[in-house]
Amino acid sequence: MLSQRAPASLLILVLVVSIVTGMLPIHELESKLVQDELLCVSSRKFTITNRCGYTVWPGILSSSGSPPLESTGFALAPGETRSMHAPHKWSGRMWGRTHCATDAATGRFSCVTGNCGSGQLECSGHGATPPATLAEFTLDGHEGLDFYDVSLVDGYNQPMLVQPEGAAVGANCVPTGCMVDLNGVCPAELRVAQGADAGGVACKSACEAFGSAEHCCSGAHGNPDTCRPSQYSQFFKNACPRAYSYAYDDATSTFTCGGGETSYTITFCPNTASVKTAESDPRLAVYIGSWRVGSSSKSSSWRATPRLGSGLVLLAIAFLALARIF
Repeated sequence: MLSQRAPASLLILVLVVSIVTGMLPIHELESKLVQDELLCVSSRKFTITNRCGYTVWPGILSSSGSPPLESTGFALAPGETRSMHAPHKWSGRMWGRTHCATDAATGRFSCVTGNCGSGQLECSGHGATPPATLAEFTLDGHEGLDFYDVSLVDGYNQPMLVQPEGAAVGANCVPTGCMVDLNGVCPAELRVAQGADAGGVACKSACEAFGSAEHCCSGAHGNPDTCRPSQYSQFFKNACPRAYSYAYDDATSTFTCGGGETSYTITFCPNTASVKTAESDPRLAVYIGSWRVGSSSKSSSWRATPRLGSGLVLLAIAFLALARIF
């Protein structure tokens, strides 16, 4: 009996026969194989889960020099999960967009928080408009380590947890994030409201709110010695001690995993039963421990893998994969 991977394998077999017989150019075979799931052996898994009581529209931006993932923006209903694969050496950021809609007159898609300005569901190379809670990753970086963090340097729009999974977990390879809903207690001068009388939907950074060199760590304040935590960055740090609160907050906010096989789960509004809302806890005290993210009601997946420079290598990979499956 064929495995569940057989349909993909049959597709690969057809592609291989096509290239051998000259029916399909080698560059077209390469393009097709790049998106096929057999190449996920060369990639890392990200699982994105929405535990909020509302739809979140995740956005994804690859850093310069890193290939874009197959999707750069999508909708995630409450309780929904999606998984994707990113190539080794991938670097980029992920965030959640909220209060999104398509304008009936113009057809443009936009969001109140985390908007990427593409006018479409996909962000397509556009980053998040502050304020937005960011998850940042560099895979297989210095000395083969993964570097990751949750950053509030560009402000905050919703709770987020990043949880590594795999043999490397432990030591500095631990969950990080911001588990607290800060929108209700954001200082008035930083608060973003949806409408004049509405409650807060996001919380700006002091840099975004005031634009001063002191708060933006720029100009004369553009180094760790002269850019120090402010009362505003301390507000974020007290609430979320493992998240970046200002540009030079590296020591307590950057985490690393080794081994090359670590996968990551990014959860919006993680485990609502354990999230302390700021309104109910005036101390804003949060401890990030080990939370296990369970399965969700719906899931789908896609893949993104690095380009391979040689058609012959692609053919070899295809034949080896077929040999393993059949």
